[in-house]
Amino acid sequence: MQEVIKKEILEIERRENVKILYACESGSRAWGFPSRDSDYDVRFIYIRPKEWYLSIDDYKDTLDFPINDLLDISGWDIRKALKLFRSSNAVIFEWLQSPIIYKEEPAFKEQLIDLLKDYYSLRAGMHHYLGMTINPFKNDLQSDTVKIKKYLYALRSSLACRWMREKQTVPPMEFGILRTLIKDEGAVNELVDQLLVRKKDNSEGDTIPSSRLLNQFIENEIRESELYTTQLEKSTGSTEVLNNIFRNLLSKSFKQEV
Repeated sequence: MQEVIKKEILEIERRENVKILYACESGSRAWGFPSRDSDYDVRFIYIRPKEWYLSIDDYKDTLDFPINDLLDISGWDIRKALKLFRSSNAVIFEWLQSPIIYKEEPAFKEQLIDLLKDYYSLRAGMHHYLGMTINPFKNDLQSDTVKIKKYLYALRSSLACRWMREKQTVPPMEFGILRTLIKDEGAVNELVDQLLVRKKDNSEGDTIPSSRLLNQFIENEIRESELYTTQLEKSTGSTEVLNNIFRNLLSKSFKQEV
């Protein structure tokens, strides 16, 4: 499947006249808990020739290609990606940590990784992951039966919040790293092990009986994170640093075409 994805990336570059700077897996396969029928969620950052940016009109800054039930590919223009990086958008911070990379231009990812600590806002991150925890907790986990993936989504996001509370750093993307924070809650770890086995061996829609223990664990994490968030201040990184990255990429990416 990797070869199919890489071939599709090259086709997008040719068809759209863009250069893809970075392409990665962003969904459950990257998080570490795919099902046997999980699709591939490929996300990328691209840049266009210089003339495209020198217009008085604004153009669409995303590319979306739902190829089929197994493959979903979409991407952001570099300018959009850098704006979101500046505002500490949690999604792009996850993309940069993906363990599955399909394409990467030399040094592009490293430039941004080196800037993570300067641009990551704990306040923005907490708001993002709290929302990603509260939504399934209220809308999915209160039923008698719950989709396995909904429990794992809520657990991953709640542990990302715990990571920020305890370490004050960017939370890792991978669930296997995040769950190391569960220390003395042995019964919770056992249930998580069971969820991961069930998720791997079954389909995306499979359910389990609601777990009071997991619900209490997630509810406690929500309460702790909401309290912690009230103490955080808003922060924004430098625009000029990212402007320089954008200009350098623009001058190098389409040298021969410009």
